[in-house]
Amino acid sequence: MGIESEVPESGGGIRRRNCVCTKDDFLPEESFKSWGNYANALRQTPTRLIERALTRSNDEAELEAKSRSHHEMKKTLTWWDLIWFGMGAVIGAGIFVLTGLEASQDAGPAVVLSYAVSGVSALLSVFCYTEFAVEIPVAGGSFAYLRVELGDFVAFIAAGNILLEYVIGGAAVARSWTSYFATLLNFKPDKFLITAHGLAKGYNQLDPIAVAVCFIICIIAIRSTKGSSRLNYVASIIHIVVIVFIIICGLIKADTKNYTPFTPFGARGIFKASAVLFFAYVGFDAVSTMAEETKDPARDIPIGLVGSMVITTTVYCLLAITLCLMQPYQSIDPNAPFSVAFKAVGWSWAQYIVAAGALKGMTSVLLVGAVGQARYLTHIARTHMMPPWFSYVDEKTGTPVNATAVMMSATAIIAFFTKLEILSNLLSISTLFIFMLVALALLVRRYYVSGVTTNANRNKLIICLLLILGSSIATAAYWGLSEKGWIAYCFTLPIWFSATAGICIFIPQARNPKLWGVPLVPWLPSLSIAINIFLLGSIDKDSFIRFAGWTGFLLAYYFFFGLHASYDTAKEFEKSKGWKNNIEEGNGTSNVVVSKDVPIAPVASGN
Repeated sequence: MGIESEVPESGGGIRRRNCVCTKDDFLPEESFKSWGNYANALRQTPTRLIERALTRSNDEAELEAKSRSHHEMKKTLTWWDLIWFGMGAVIGAGIFVLTGLEASQDAGPAVVLSYAVSGVSALLSVFCYTEFAVEIPVAGGSFAYLRVELGDFVAFIAAGNILLEYVIGGAAVARSWTSYFATLLNFKPDKFLITAHGLAKGYNQLDPIAVAVCFIICIIAIRSTKGSSRLNYVASIIHIVVIVFIIICGLIKADTKNYTPFTPFGARGIFKASAVLFFAYVGFDAVSTMAEETKDPARDIPIGLVGSMVITTTVYCLLAITLCLMQPYQSIDPNAPFSVAFKAVGWSWAQYIVAAGALKGMTSVLLVGAVGQARYLTHIARTHMMPPWFSYVDEKTGTPVNATAVMMSATAIIAFFTKLEILSNLLSISTLFIFMLVALALLVRRYYVSGVTTNANRNKLIICLLLILGSSIATAAYWGLSEKGWIAYCFTLPIWFSATAGICIFIPQARNPKLWGVPLVPWLPSLSIAINIFLLGSIDKDSFIRFAGWTGFLLAYYFFFGLHASYDTAKEFEKSKGWKNNIEEGNGTSNVVVSKDVPIAPVASGN
């Protein structure tokens, strides 16, 4: 967002500069008006942290936040757009690159089962996202949903990982774009990479083409959402035609002997591959960020999200089967598996069609990712957890220009240096963590509403949720640490089942969805929590170390800046609405709670 400034010209006139930024564009809040104010804010950090951690937003506040972007995003999308956006966001580098990597190193021909497991987990997450997107149609996606149900602090940690997910995902796709571009020109996949011997291994293969691709995608995403949708149509249609070509022609050259042995790495290999291949499903959450630009969210979002995920999972399984029937899993190329597979069976001409289709698919993924990640950052900035400069929506294009440019610049920088294997593991951790939180938030949304849920039922819900989380973590940890053990599962699985049944039987739902709801609650959200945590247990240690480092950076930023900015903004919003501070059951006093579907009611201090 540029601040207009008036500059005198020599002729006495005045010319305007629109690209001048000041401190108020980034830190306009009261806590940052002076060094004295900032020092006072830092002294109040413990008090403010407790308040923001215990305070939940509400549907109205998230919808109201749209006004902080100066201009409305244009409502131009339908369910048809969302289905194509969903497929365009998902079908890309994951299937065209990681299939070869995981089939050759972790799962063998059973990689199709890995895709099925990841697909089921992703579909459960889609259900949760859909209910939230219909009820709270804003650009913030999972950040907005978590802020409403789990509070500011959890939402911010998730928000940082959402942004990391998009940057890393885009970087991985951009590097894969370069590999397939090289095969299209009949070179080896690493032909255009530049080796920098002075850099650490994994970060020394520089990719300038990936940077150029990110720049072009950024320009397209800034110009128009509907224009991006039309380009996505074209790319996705070409992509689907190529996928059908791969399946049909690949099966013509199939050899069933290549499917033996089917599970060379056992069940552990299947789940390890599944955790990494979850990367292939990343992107559908970008569709939920487009709810603010959807004409009829109640109809369009369920069809768009669920429809695109079912189609995608089916396509992935068919492609995995085809690849492993064409070549022995030991011979599959990890960088451009489908192109090399056709070359290996004597159809060298087909590799060019495959490479062109892969490039189209990856272009769609980058485009939809650019659109989605900018909308996440826009809504986060609306709450002032990130500088409000990022929330600016251009009046002419109706797009978040600043957020798009910054996120794609970060994507280009990461893509320039970092190897695909490093990116894919770290991406899967962030994604699984966020999806687990969204499922948890859905259970809280259905079973807890202040002023409606009794303290006794609230306490039962907390106990059951802790048991679900604890048993899921114990199952994942035991799986990761024990090669052949099984006895612990006899305890952890019944605990998970009993806790979920406890919610179903003993706790009444406090809120029913108004427009569209997840079926089989609490079982499907609880299963989503368990599967996401279980897959986390299959990811390597180094990726968790990188994840911890990033989370530590987020905490430092939050304590020194984000906490105080969002605190001041929340106080201003409450003051403008005449609300009291809605810390829910935080201090035993009577607090006002506002919700769109629940009348304003005091929270009783007693039982």
